[in-house]
Amino acid sequence: MNTIADIINPLIEKNNFSGVISIKRNAEIIFESTSGFADRSNKVPINLGTRFGIASGTKFFTALAIGKLLEAGKLSLDSKVFDIIQYDFPFYSKEITIEHLLTHTSGMPDYYDEDAVDNFDNFFVAIPWYNLREPKDYFPVFPQEDMKFQPGEKFSYCNGGYVLLAAIIHEISGVPYTRFVEEHLFKAIGMTQSGFFELNRLPENTALGYIHDAQGWRTNIYNLPIIGGGDGGAFTTVGDLYTLWDAFFKYKVLSRDLTEQYIKPWSKAESEGENIYYGYGIWIRKSNNLYEESIIGADAGVSFKSAVIRSKGIIYTILSNNSHGAWPIIQGIQDYIEQEMG
Repeated sequence: MNTIADIINPLIEKNNFSGVISIKRNAEIIFESTSGFADRSNKVPINLGTRFGIASGTKFFTALAIGKLLEAGKLSLDSKVFDIIQYDFPFYSKEITIEHLLTHTSGMPDYYDEDAVDNFDNFFVAIPWYNLREPKDYFPVFPQEDMKFQPGEKFSYCNGGYVLLAAIIHEISGVPYTRFVEEHLFKAIGMTQSGFFELNRLPENTALGYIHDAQGWRTNIYNLPIIGGGDGGAFTTVGDLYTLWDAFFKYKVLSRDLTEQYIKPWSKAESEGENIYYGYGIWIRKSNNLYEESIIGADAGVSFKSAVIRSKGIIYTILSNNSHGAWPIIQGIQDYIEQEMG
């Protein structure tokens, strides 16, 4: 029988992987590796405590922040989004609810439509990235187009929906979205190294994100919003992600009932694969009798996944500071788990 190292180490070498890989089984580390540079120009190596951007992995944090407001009685899942957000979106249905946004079933057209974008490393919007600091700053770039479908009809991944959720968090709580997440999630459960950092003011031990083009490697500082928002852009570490999963599944973030509601497969994500579903801010994969819950991020200079297979006691995380580095490693881990542990 191959060991997990037999599978992953050749993939690290073959793909020149840059990032952190960590796998636990029954709370014991069974594989851990760091490789590549957090800062290529100065040859600063990545270590286990290096912070990485996680792109859309941030959506889970947004969903959990919404959960805090749900449990405080300040929102309900059937609250109408545009009863809260006072901005003129004339083409969008007034029937869109919080739950529609959480499950990507709103039917809204997306400002960053991943089904239409064919070059994530060179995607831009009409407003300079450095002016996108708060959720409301994104509203002018939302497409003035008809709904894709009526709310609740089906799944269609929508970054803009999570921008709206962040705006709702600010509106309802009176606290800026990023500060609300940092105080009510990160600090509350001990994610001490996580945060929302400006790309031109990154703290120590934070990996720069890199894009490869015809001239070599360049950073992603001109390809992403200056600071993260509801749909992406938080920074975290492998250790903080272990803290997050432990707190989440021990009901230290949300109540037992609401936690179980978050991880139900509410939407069949047909565009993502035959066995892929979406809960509230979390992906669910059913494959060969394995049930996996995960958060995933992909963006210019970022590739990331952190997943839990509770039936096997498995948690694995791959954090990479380039656009494609994580995917071969993820596939190798999934193949190993299904073939050797399934």
